[in-house]
Amino acid sequence: MPSALIVKVGSTMPELAARRGDYEDWIAAGLDGVPVEVCRVRDGDALPSPEVPRAVVVTGSSALVTDREPWSEATGRWLLEVLARGTPFLGICYGHQLLAHALGGVVGATPRGREIGTIEVELTDEGSRDPLFEGLGPRLVVSASHRQSVLRLPEGARRLAGNALSEHQAYAVGERAWGVQFHPEWDHEVVRAYVEARRAILAEEGLDPDALARAVRPSAHGAAILARFARLI
Repeated sequence: MPSALIVKVGSTMPELAARRGDYEDWIAAGLDGVPVEVCRVRDGDALPSPEVPRAVVVTGSSALVTDREPWSEATGRWLLEVLARGTPFLGICYGHQLLAHALGGVVGATPRGREIGTIEVELTDEGSRDPLFEGLGPRLVVSASHRQSVLRLPEGARRLAGNALSEHQAYAVGERAWGVQFHPEWDHEVVRAYVEARRAILAEEGLDPDALARAVRPSAHGAAILARFARLI
């Protein structure tokens, strides 16, 4: 079975990692038995030659794409070479934004502010037919936490899902590359931990942490998306 390269560009909260593992662990668990390797580019790991990976997943991160840190810009350029080879790709949160940025799209602060918690996203007609989402819609219940989003898709990208806070919750480039703003690897316990850890910040920003915590609920959609990607590999 071909392996997937998880490009790790960030980590979860240390206390959560100690209990539940980190992004790469959750993604690997969701890939339905596909073997994985991990490249920790933010920690200085060198990316492999673009023809090496059989599939690539880029994780979320607390970093900001708009800061254009050297490791991030280099990863974006590398992704262009990976996609040129038709390699299956899934960008999650930061990975979703990084690919759009690398392809000439626009990433910036989410116009209506932070999005966090259990959210709903609506599939477009094309999204409902896309192999990553077909049969799951028309609305997905997923987990999210982000302050930036893709404000303008790169030329040729196809919008697959959105909601009131983030128009571009999912998109596709070609036939084998997808970006999702939300976190399909998070379960409801993980997203609840994020809401609880950010209570003071959420209140300062005018959000209601109690309401967000009450709204957290389980959903199988995230796991289904990762399993779909595993089959597409």
